[in-house]
Amino acid sequence: MSIALHWAASHTTVATDPKTTARSAAELQADVGETITADGIGAARAMELFDQVLLPATRSAEDPMNLAYIPAAPTRAAVAFDTVVSAANVFGGIWENGAGAIFAENQVLRWLADLLGWPEESAGVFVAGGTHGNLSALATAREHALQRRGRRPEGGWALACASTAHSSISSAARLLDMDVVSVPVDDRGHLTGEALEEVLAADDRICAVVASAGTTNAGIVDDLASVVEAAHRHGAWVHVDGAYGGAALAAPSVRERFTGIEQADSFIVDPHKWLFAPYDCCALLYRDPRPAAAAHSQHAAYLDSIDRGESNPSDLAAHLSRRTRGLPLWYSLATHGTASYTAAVERCLASSRTVARAIEETEHLELLAEPELSVVVFRRPGWAPAAYRRWSQRLAKEGTLLCVPTAFRGEIALRLAFVNPGTDPEAVIKVLRTTMRAADGS
Repeated sequence: MSIALHWAASHTTVATDPKTTARSAAELQADVGETITADGIGAARAMELFDQVLLPATRSAEDPMNLAYIPAAPTRAAVAFDTVVSAANVFGGIWENGAGAIFAENQVLRWLADLLGWPEESAGVFVAGGTHGNLSALATAREHALQRRGRRPEGGWALACASTAHSSISSAARLLDMDVVSVPVDDRGHLTGEALEEVLAADDRICAVVASAGTTNAGIVDDLASVVEAAHRHGAWVHVDGAYGGAALAAPSVRERFTGIEQADSFIVDPHKWLFAPYDCCALLYRDPRPAAAAHSQHAAYLDSIDRGESNPSDLAAHLSRRTRGLPLWYSLATHGTASYTAAVERCLASSRTVARAIEETEHLELLAEPELSVVVFRRPGWAPAAYRRWSQRLAKEGTLLCVPTAFRGEIALRLAFVNPGTDPEAVIKVLRTTMRAADGS
């Protein structure tokens, strides 16, 4: 135990690098061998293998030059307290077992609800990730529609969303036996109420609309005000997926982009993305939690004594057993203060704008869209897809920068996701200007 705790304490100060270091299972088997044995291999050997073989075969999510996908940059306070949460071993499913821990989590959820502009009775729960949060919210929407309508529509339920919605939305729809109705976006990539109105008027099976508060690929925030207005006019639930971009609610410089979110019905944000918490952590909130409790509360002989008048996280999502995964965020917020969080998010936004301006001013680069949040999408004119891959892989193996190709408006492109306030935009600019000159990506 002391070996593991010592390693955890020392790791919070270890420098990282953004190398791509994944190895094949065969290579790892050769170096690690069998670790699950009748007699065990001992703590020292297990930690040695983890530190010297297993961990180096992973990618550093918090490195300042990791700008691929949506990385993570947890505070040291949050990382340290994650160990405390594990040691405390709190069952966080019901108030009776985890009252103190749940109370602390609820203070964080109240902060988020206030950023949304939601009423005092709103409530939420921390779940494992955005996929879990989206699934639980949409299950609530479907059940709410059934209670309101009294019957399942002919042809089954459907949800509406833009083609730019996260892949977890279509996954949730499959699990919930719901059809997905795709709504065309405007010329800048936004879902709008005008386009949604036509779809809703033509299909009364739609019980839920999913809007994005910062798409993963390009950081686009849908026209939330018009989407909510159109959806509610047709009696549809509005769920806002802010897994990545919802953190920007804390930033005054972009708060107006989220106008209308105060009337949405449910919302998620992943603190492990841009609110500086460790994996895994998604905050799921409901403007009115009663439909969620109706959809998710579990009842059994051994559960009938639960005090349903208190805050029971198991009532608000598809789970019962639950780790109090919101506590590392609570500890970090309590330690640093919300003003520090606002400043950190604003730094990421400023970095994205600085890099976007530099790309515009660089002759051999082209900015493809003005960043709405902290994702910058650009291309290198003249490069074929293979050139993008060569460039990306070379820099990853060198440990210089992690930036992977994507597709944007039908063409191959590159994207940079700024969620680490420690990222130096000038260092990123230097890499782009000095490594992307060659016409073949070499």
